[in-house]
Amino acid sequence: MILLICCSAYLLGSVSTAILVCRSLGYPDPRSKGSHNPGTTNVFRLAGKTAATLTLIGDIAKGVIPVFIGLLLEIKHLYLGLIGLCVFLGHLYPLFFRLKGGKGVATALGVIHVLSWQTGLCLDVAWLLLLMVFRYSSLAAVISWSTAPFILFYFAPESVGPITLLSALLIYRHKTNIKNLINGTEKKMGASKSSI
Repeated sequence: MILLICCSAYLLGSVSTAILVCRSLGYPDPRSKGSHNPGTTNVFRLAGKTAATLTLIGDIAKGVIPVFIGLLLEIKHLYLGLIGLCVFLGHLYPLFFRLKGGKGVATALGVIHVLSWQTGLCLDVAWLLLLMVFRYSSLAAVISWSTAPFILFYFAPESVGPITLLSALLIYRHKTNIKNLINGTEKKMGASKSSI
C-alpha cells in the first residue's frame, strides 16, 4: 500500500500546475520565458496575479493531498516522509513534462505542514522574516529550509530522514540563485528569478 501511495504521489507531483494554468489561460509555457522556472513567481511575471495564485494553490495542494491521505490511513511518520519526498520529486522531475520541473518550495510547504504543522509554521515565519530583511526570495527559501530537519527532529523525528533529503534537493535546485547571490547579481523580491 505504501509503495502504491508513493508511486501515486510521484505521479501527482508530476502534474505541473504552472504549465497547465498557463496553457489553459493562453499564456506562454513558463519554462520558455522569464526565469524558465515553472513556479508561482515566474507565472506571476508572465500571466499575472490570478494565474500565480492558482499555481501556488495547486502546488501546495500537491504536497498536502498524498501525505494527508497517508495520515488518514495511520501510516507511520517515516513513510509519510517518504510519500512527501515522492510527491516533491514528481514536482522537480515531472514524468509528464520531460523531467523539467520547478524548485519545489510550495510543494515542500504542503508536505511539511501536514507532517508537522509546528515545523511548517516555523518555516513560514523564518521565510517571511528573511524575505522582509534581505528581500531575496531565494535566500529566504535556502536558509529556512536548511533548518527544516533540525526543527522537524523536535516535533516529528521519524520523518527527519526523508525531509533531510527533500531539503537538500530543494537547496540544490537553487544552485543558480546561490551563485547569483555570491556574485551579487541575484534579483531582489519582485524583480526576476523565482524560488517557487
